[in-house]
Amino acid sequence: MHTPENVGNESIRPVLQSARSLRPFIGAKDFALSRSFYRAIGFEEAEISPDMSVFTAGGQAFYLQDYYVREWVDNTMLFLEVEDADRCWEALHALDLPARFPGARLLPVRAESWGRECFLHDPSGVLWHFGQFFD
Repeated sequence: MHTPENVGNESIRPVLQSARSLRPFIGAKDFALSRSFYRAIGFEEAEISPDMSVFTAGGQAFYLQDYYVREWVDNTMLFLEVEDADRCWEALHALDLPARFPGARLLPVRAESWGRECFLHDPSGVLWHFGQFFD
């Protein structure tokens, strides 16, 4: 049965299933500080222009831009699936990010019905979820 939301999606489905990556754009209140923050947590930076960089790690990537709208950035969340949420938290905690980057906050691992996760706010307020799914 064809419903309005799936009419014609047969042609786009193979394109989506063969996609190579999904790269969100996130904003920065202080671009230089955010660039340093992401390098400090292990992302590699490639500068695209004076106001945009792409950060990569483990085959994942996102764009950081020198653009800030509080309502947007305060509502930006990214979920990065990790193998071990506890080990991830320990590694992030060892970096002492809140002392080094004003505005950064790290929250400990908590158990959920689906797995475990810790949370990291970047200096601008972007919320990262580092999560591990139960098998």
